[in-house]
Amino acid sequence: MTPRLTTDIWVSAYLTRLRLADIPVFVTRKGDATAGSVLVKLNTLDGQAQAFQRSFDLMTGDRAWVVLAEGPETDVDASLVKQSGFDPDLWIIEVEDRQGRHLLDDPSLA
Repeated sequence: MTPRLTTDIWVSAYLTRLRLADIPVFVTRKGDATAGSVLVKLNTLDGQAQAFQRSFDLMTGDRAWVVLAEGPETDVDASLVKQSGFDPDLWIIEVEDRQGRHLLDDPSLA
């Protein structure tokens, strides 16, 4: 079994990476520091948004970020509210970038 970072350490690293790239980011919901799940909302500041969640592939053992919801920002926000109702330990991170950068594909954040 591969050792994993606690959620608060991963979130801290993610926020730092985004800020170093001059991409505005905010923690809009803070969950469990040790093992909370993380959803990332990408707001492109044009009324549209995407929400990403981490997915685990049982066949390969790989973890990847996949789209949970996308479309009008209000619809994505409603999906995030619904998810937070299911999981009280959930973190929600909002990234604001007109270019659509979220850095979730950065290998250093894997």
